[in-house]
Amino acid sequence: MGSSFSLLFSPSTVVTQQKTSLGDLPESCVALILVYMDPPQICKLSMLNTDFRAASSADFVWQSKLPINYADIIQRLHNFPHNLCKRDIFARLSRPNSFDGGTKRVWLDKRTGRVCMSISSSGLAITGIDDRRYWSRIETDESRFKSVAYLQQIWWFEVDGEVDFPFPIGSYSIFFRLQVGRASRKFGRRVCNSDHVHGWDKKPVHFQLSTSDGQQATTQCYLNEPGIWKYHHVGDFAVTSLAKEMKVKFSMTQIDCTHTKGGLCVDSVLICPVEFKDRFKQGF
Repeated sequence: MGSSFSLLFSPSTVVTQQKTSLGDLPESCVALILVYMDPPQICKLSMLNTDFRAASSADFVWQSKLPINYADIIQRLHNFPHNLCKRDIFARLSRPNSFDGGTKRVWLDKRTGRVCMSISSSGLAITGIDDRRYWSRIETDESRFKSVAYLQQIWWFEVDGEVDFPFPIGSYSIFFRLQVGRASRKFGRRVCNSDHVHGWDKKPVHFQLSTSDGQQATTQCYLNEPGIWKYHHVGDFAVTSLAKEMKVKFSMTQIDCTHTKGGLCVDSVLICPVEFKDRFKQGF
């Protein structure tokens, strides 16, 4: 019996157990796991091996990251390529895409897939913008549109804008991106010229928005802190249906004609998911 016992556990009869790893998962299982991850995580895991790379390209993985009405969004964009896989559609939409003559840009947040939009000062209706005594266009690298509208001096300050767009269901915030003073570079350093700054401490600026389904919001604030780009919150609106495009109107006014005001840079209007609001409460 002793000989048979030793034979049972001899080296020639011992079965070795091989270790398993993530690389041993079937491709279909990997794809199901990736659905629950955000796009940056998916891209990192795709570099593990060929199976993860193949699974990360599955259309149903990236379909879950795109807005439900992404096809309607694509129809509004300039020169968007056709016949792309869902992964490439997401990659393309996560970069700023122009529409409405290049005055507006829309993109998806790379982590959440939520829609964000920016509207340039050229896409806004600015009272007196064509009169060089009041306004001028300034080229700058501090704007995603490479230029801003600069107010030298005016009595009636009014900036209006609107957008018709198939926003996905969700809540959104609107901001005006403004800077008191005019920034420039001198000897490689950023400096702010405040020569024309006046009038903003006398009365607050009024911000207002309205939507095609009857939503409204108003806020007001004084403009201060020269030399800092700040996002001024206009208000929030909600999209509850994909049945049609939402028209959103917004404005910024200071129309007390008892004094002039000047020295303000108007860059753009930002529309983003309401949960991003805290990102823009500080200056940039």
